[in-house]
Amino acid sequence: MIRRTAAAAILALLVTGCGGGSAVSDFGTLVKGAKGTTVPVELRSGQRFSLVVADNPSVGDDWSLVAVPDPKVASFISEEHKTEGGGVGAGGTTYFVFNSKRPGTTEIKLYDCWRCGQSTTPPDEQSRRQSGEAVFTVTVR
Repeated sequence: MIRRTAAAAILALLVTGCGGGSAVSDFGTLVKGAKGTTVPVELRSGQRFSLVVADNPSVGDDWSLVAVPDPKVASFISEEHKTEGGGVGAGGTTYFVFNSKRPGTTEIKLYDCWRCGQSTTPPDEQSRRQSGEAVFTVTVR
């Protein structure tokens, strides 16, 4: 009986953990940014929020979180991707999901290394011109 219960529990975890959906169901407050912008963000303590950037991996976009924010102010939860349209080469959106914590201010930088492949450094001049940061100044009240 214990083996069946354990097996059922493991199966349930595998089924719920393996799906086409995102890891989180609540993106919270959406804050849009773009390369070359600095966006102020004001939140209350305990609020879920997502930093949102348009992306299209098929043309070379590859957004990443440069460094985690001050963990006293905000905690990183996950990075989620949503494709718009079903066709090959369709663009989409990347969501960097966080929870606000205690009052304070922190800066969160996202970096799009355009056509960098596995590297974090642009390989040529065109890649350097197309790459860039989106900066978010997060203040928790």
